[in-house]
Amino acid sequence: MYESSDLRKGLKIQIDGDPYEVTYFQFVKPGKGQALYKCKLKNMISGSQFEKTFRSGDKMEEANLEEQQMEYLYNDGEHFFFMNTSTYEQEEMAAEQVGDAVKFLKENTVCDVLLFQERAIGLSLPNFIELRVVKSDPWAKGDTASGSSKPAELETALVVQVPPFIEEGEKVRIDTRTGQYVERVKE
Repeated sequence: MYESSDLRKGLKIQIDGDPYEVTYFQFVKPGKGQALYKCKLKNMISGSQFEKTFRSGDKMEEANLEEQQMEYLYNDGEHFFFMNTSTYEQEEMAAEQVGDAVKFLKENTVCDVLLFQERAIGLSLPNFIELRVVKSDPWAKGDTASGSSKPAELETALVVQVPPFIEEGEKVRIDTRTGQYVERVKE
């Protein structure tokens, strides 16, 4: 159980049986009366957002969330399928729940899946992922302008800027938080 004084950005609470994340928080102390806690809450299942004001002393339930390591198996266009690496049970997630992470997902990628009441509702990717370059223009000798880069399409259809010496077929390390090239991977 949380009290209104525990509210902060990123806190996950449960309201009417659904998990919500606090995306914005402001403490207001009027001249008279109780302190107020103005929040923006995001439903972690539907993605809908709304504003809610809590009064000093209000209580709210902690969201019953669990994270488990799961391996990405495949998708059928509408749903993405993951396997729990310890129990071998499969979970499915809608494309909307996977969101932008789809740009980094390839088969056998291990990630942390967020579960609410034993149902997958979100996922966290590893900070770095290795992907193969499938399309990139060749490097022309003499193209040595400082800071030069070229676009490269990766196996997940993600396009990133890479140094000119990166060629098709090579593996590169990508930072999933920024979506940017980090380094070439030696095989």
